[in-house]
Amino acid sequence: MTISWIDWVIVLVSILVCFVPALFLAKRSGSSTTEFFASGRSVPWWLAGLSMVATTFSSDTPNWVTEQVRRYGVAGNWQWWAFVLTGIATVFFFARLWRRSGVLTDLEFYELRYSGKEASLVRGFRAVYLGLFFNCFIMGMVTLAACKIANILFGLAPWQTILLTGALNVVFAAHSGLWGVLVIDMIQFFIKMTAVFAAAWFSLVEVARRLGNSDSGWLGLKLLVEKLANQQVIQGAGDAQPVMAVRDGSGQPILDVLPNFGMSELALMIFILPIAISWWANWYPGAEPGGGSYIAQRMLASKSEKDSLGGTLFFNIAHYVLRPWPWIITALCSIIVYPDLASIKAAFPAADPSLIGHDSAFPAMLKFLPVGFVGLMIGGLIAANSSTILTHLNWGSSYLVHDFYRRFVKRDAPDAHYVNAGRLSTILLYVVAALLSLTMSSAQQAFQVLLSIGAGTGLLYIARWFWWRASAWCEIVAMGMSLVTSLAVPKLFPDAGFAMTTIVQVGITTVAWLVTAFVGPQTDRATLLAFVRKVKPAGPGWTAVRAEAGVSDAEVAHENAIGASLLGWVSGCVVIWSSLFAIGNFLYAAGDPSRTPTAWMLTGVLAVSGFLLLGVTRKLWAESGSR
Repeated sequence: MTISWIDWVIVLVSILVCFVPALFLAKRSGSSTTEFFASGRSVPWWLAGLSMVATTFSSDTPNWVTEQVRRYGVAGNWQWWAFVLTGIATVFFFARLWRRSGVLTDLEFYELRYSGKEASLVRGFRAVYLGLFFNCFIMGMVTLAACKIANILFGLAPWQTILLTGALNVVFAAHSGLWGVLVIDMIQFFIKMTAVFAAAWFSLVEVARRLGNSDSGWLGLKLLVEKLANQQVIQGAGDAQPVMAVRDGSGQPILDVLPNFGMSELALMIFILPIAISWWANWYPGAEPGGGSYIAQRMLASKSEKDSLGGTLFFNIAHYVLRPWPWIITALCSIIVYPDLASIKAAFPAADPSLIGHDSAFPAMLKFLPVGFVGLMIGGLIAANSSTILTHLNWGSSYLVHDFYRRFVKRDAPDAHYVNAGRLSTILLYVVAALLSLTMSSAQQAFQVLLSIGAGTGLLYIARWFWWRASAWCEIVAMGMSLVTSLAVPKLFPDAGFAMTTIVQVGITTVAWLVTAFVGPQTDRATLLAFVRKVKPAGPGWTAVRAEAGVSDAEVAHENAIGASLLGWVSGCVVIWSSLFAIGNFLYAAGDPSRTPTAWMLTGVLAVSGFLLLGVTRKLWAESGSR
């Protein structure tokens, strides 16, 4: 790929614009652990929301989306679109509860909600389990994507990419704390969005050149839709690659946003499992049932309940509405340009064959960017990588330092000691993540591993807010059982697909922790009473405890507004899905005018649901005030 001096100047400017402001925040971030890990609990809603959406837009995200589209058609995106249900539930049911709890990290919550040594055990274990293993696994996914992109674009070996990105990210994560991460995220969001829209447009231009002998992106869109409207993808048996063929009902239509339900196994994996089970049953960072991880970190850093709610709502709308279609359009164009893996390898003969997969098609499409936009895209990809890595370094460090080292190893040191420990832990985390990245092969593989290890724990993370019987022992059993079943079930049922394996895991793990809730040791009553007085959780699961704590149902109803929250949840989900699919149908209408009525119908649904959502949000916003 030819990169001009103009592109390198744009790359340099992009990096400077993103990172230089963070240099001035070191003094403030280093003043205390609250500043370093939670920005002094003074983050406004718009900055919290921008940071959330920038963090979840990583260098591996467009790669992963591209792989789904090439393997399963556009409908493959339901594997993450289903988590709209989780995200909007966090907005209306959990964001204010998290902020009300007043904890510094979501793991500190365990010793607020549970009692005894088991509460400390869960907090300490999850600090290492999530902060080190899970966190580094996710950073490994992101680093793998960076290695694939750099190998395609520059011919860099993985170790070279790891050193270059690591030097940039570790220095800034250790230097500026969460304040630096938030500011970098805010700037990077706009650079990344501009870059992916450019990638989609010039991908359409390349399609127009190949199919219509033109340089018009609009013509490229028309020809793209006309070409793929009659195409389907047929899954190969075993490790065989998917095959594109003329649509005849035996495969998944590429442009359809719903799966071909005649293909039961495929429909189960990409739609039925995510929409019926995964969103509430599986733990996955950024889309946790009940909120958690770096999303909880931003909510806890917000300056009020109002800002926590507003930031999380903004994040979900931007995450699911603004970003998907540029990625999807680029992925669809890649099917025309690179119909199989062999064509990618032929176009990039110097690339490492072991790194070439369907997720490589996204960086492969970047070769068609003109001068100037190449630099913008490289800057955007560096920004995408950094926003996620920086967040995970700070988030993981907060777990290791605040929830493990400070809690169990050295309790009485000054704040400066723990800030320095946090800075050192960022180096450890990146080294582990870099080593893990070398063991991975594709974004989809890593995604399924994460879902598998957390299968069955999600309902518990919801229940602990609404049911007093949820205990630390339930958490211990759920974590242990999900890990055991992730290893055992695939061996016991080797012929079962990922979807069926996940369903079995969810069933076993959920039953195990539910039984523990009734027969295992219970949380100390004094802890439950203190939790109710502070957080004021809703639901019949707390009725007896609330009465004993002297917290009235009227007070709880006012604080939580469950009826309004339910309306907000439903209307919020409808707003996101209707707008997402309205945009898609308007795009498809360029080559298939029959899509236009559907697009306008969805726009009408968006208008009604948006009116309801706005009313609910204003009500809850006003009631939250400055709390």
